[in-house]
Amino acid sequence: MYKIGDHVVNSKVILAPMAGITSFGYRKFMESFGVEVTYSEMISDMGLIYENKETQSYLSFPKQKSLTGIQLFGSDPKNLAIAAKIAQKSNEFIDFIDVNMACPVPKVTKTGAGSALLKTPKKCGEIIRAIKEATGLPVTAKIRLGWDEKHLNFLEVISELENAGVSLIAIHARTTKDLYMGEPRWEYLKNIKSKVNVPIAVSGNIFNFEDAKKALDITGADAVMIARGGVGNPELIREINALYGGENYSQNRSFLQQADYCKNLAKLLIEEKGEDKAMRIYRTIAPKFFTNFPNSKNIRKRLSSELTTYKSLEDILQNSDFNYDE
Repeated sequence: MYKIGDHVVNSKVILAPMAGITSFGYRKFMESFGVEVTYSEMISDMGLIYENKETQSYLSFPKQKSLTGIQLFGSDPKNLAIAAKIAQKSNEFIDFIDVNMACPVPKVTKTGAGSALLKTPKKCGEIIRAIKEATGLPVTAKIRLGWDEKHLNFLEVISELENAGVSLIAIHARTTKDLYMGEPRWEYLKNIKSKVNVPIAVSGNIFNFEDAKKALDITGADAVMIARGGVGNPELIREINALYGGENYSQNRSFLQQADYCKNLAKLLIEEKGEDKAMRIYRTIAPKFFTNFPNSKNIRKRLSSELTTYKSLEDILQNSDFNYDE
């Protein structure tokens, strides 16, 4: 158990923000598996300030069961505070603001945003203070170990964030230069929780319970942040929470179960975005429900290329008996 502001959280799993995935429909779907903290897709501070319609659309969602954070990216404390205030005024159901200090993608870092902020630890603290003052909401941050192997300054960044009053810190166990390649560097985060006075979540290649247990055992963190590992495998959240809660749990993924989950998420996305847009997005998500199933190449190929309507999804699933030619 830990807190984000005044909100008590019991789940060992936090749903990571993912561009193109963690819209309201996806977050609602994952709540049913035990996620208690969710984040929006990454939102540009300047997109909100300049009233970009696509950017503003990320703020349009109803009340969720889970704590809902809006993840902002930008490089200027003043602009991020303005954007956070805009978000707060736009949607009363925002529970906290998160600042992306972890994105390693060059188009983000070249603007000084994302993990480029790790180069200026004091600015990281200034950003947290500015947003807290503007909104009064809890503010969290996601960071990395540092820019590269020679600049592993995460402890300095954490110190600045703590002093500024951050409510939770999520740490991706790679550097910016690592991008998403190679194994997470858990050794650098050994017993990190004992060195920090706020809740800590850790992320990086959490694809099964063993990955989560290793990360939590080494770091002592309060939670793991699940990203790609949960896409198409929502039972992973239920498994981690159950086993850490002392319950017996055996994940038994079947084609019929995964097909039901796949259809349920599709319905939520269609309700949120409309059928045409939802199905175009779903071509990258639906195949994930059948990853690692034997002889699933054909169904995954069809889902990634033939989805146009909900009926087309049903047809592909109903006409698949898993006796495919590879």
